[in-house]
Amino acid sequence: MDPATIGLAGVVVMLVLLALRMPIGIAMLLVGACGFAILHGVQPALFMLGSYPYGYAAVYELAVIPLFVLMGNAASVSGMGRDLYSAAYAWVGHWRGGLSSATIVSCAGFAAVSGSSVASAVTMGRICLPEMKRYNYDDGLATGTVAAGGTLGILIPPSTAFIIYAILTEQSIGRLLLAGFLPGLLLTVLFVITITVWARFRPEIGPPGPVATRQERVRTLVKAGPMISIVIATIGGIYLGVFTPSEAAAVGAFLAILYAFYKRSLTGETMQFVLLETVKTTSFVFLILIGALVFGPFLALSGLPQQFASWLISFDLPPLAVLSILLALYIFLGMFLEGFAMLVLTLPIVIPIVEALGYDLIWFGVLMVIVLEMGLISPPVGINVFVVKGLVPDVPLSKVFAGILPFWLAMFVALVLLIAFPDIALIVPNTMIGK
Repeated sequence: MDPATIGLAGVVVMLVLLALRMPIGIAMLLVGACGFAILHGVQPALFMLGSYPYGYAAVYELAVIPLFVLMGNAASVSGMGRDLYSAAYAWVGHWRGGLSSATIVSCAGFAAVSGSSVASAVTMGRICLPEMKRYNYDDGLATGTVAAGGTLGILIPPSTAFIIYAILTEQSIGRLLLAGFLPGLLLTVLFVITITVWARFRPEIGPPGPVATRQERVRTLVKAGPMISIVIATIGGIYLGVFTPSEAAAVGAFLAILYAFYKRSLTGETMQFVLLETVKTTSFVFLILIGALVFGPFLALSGLPQQFASWLISFDLPPLAVLSILLALYIFLGMFLEGFAMLVLTLPIVIPIVEALGYDLIWFGVLMVIVLEMGLISPPVGINVFVVKGLVPDVPLSKVFAGILPFWLAMFVALVLLIAFPDIALIVPNTMIGK
């Protein structure tokens, strides 16, 4: 059996193991180690298993992951999400569909401290869904808003997906985090436009809320000030070259914990929750990265990525056509595979193609994350949809999926705009100081 066939067999076995609910990190470790042993020998495979995980986990740059996760968990228990929603509600809640628009804005803001789509959906869903229910918002609009808004957690920095992509493709973590900033704002605006147009044609789905006074708007904006300050300190520090991504994460975590102490929300119980959740999430991400570190050399040794790249390029299609095919495949895979699994499984195969086409890997990383967002709300897997369904068990799942369709189309529009105008993603990282 030739190496490429062994590589293809390994990918098939990996998909079978994932279908059997084996954790993605364990599946990659198992298939990668066995495949490497078949192609290169048992002793080299054992050496790789003994040395790679420790050597990789000890890399200083990876400290950015637990620190940003810690920042997000501390922000969650401190009530920053509620403060931000109150501010957004005061400014746009009186619009038709305004509560949904406020939810999108607050999801975007909370994403800037959480870096997690699920955390954003759960936190903001618990705050926003009862308010929209109280004002008789359509269930489809309400649940679709929270599910779609939560996906901003993996696009607006800090984003765990960007960090994983940067590590797997050996790109700058700081440049990738900054590359998601303007696309994140673009998608936020497109979501708000979607809600406004939807509510204009069907006014009954999003009745306007009460009009806040100027004093109430200023007061709520001041309450949201600490969270805005943390975002400016971390992202601004990376952009200005004051901090490395790891240092920015440490500063953000410290400020979030300090604010939580100030709000007296960090009791012994909540501190235990914050630390345990941080350890769980970090362990999950590191297991995936270590698994990818073992699976990647097996695929490289098999020559499968190079053969696939050569085969696809041999059709002599325009680069844009090849890119469109890749993105269409990702959208399709997103209906069945979890986002992180899709990243680590496909990047070793896809990146040689993207490089051969001459595309910027930072820009492609932003496209990848938007496609992952689309997968988060696509049936039948749609993790964010099931998270929201768990918050409102009385709403039929079909209603939730129907509610996300307009937002899915908005994501597609964002994808098209980024392909047409790459500078939307590249202008901020290309102008960062100390890049």
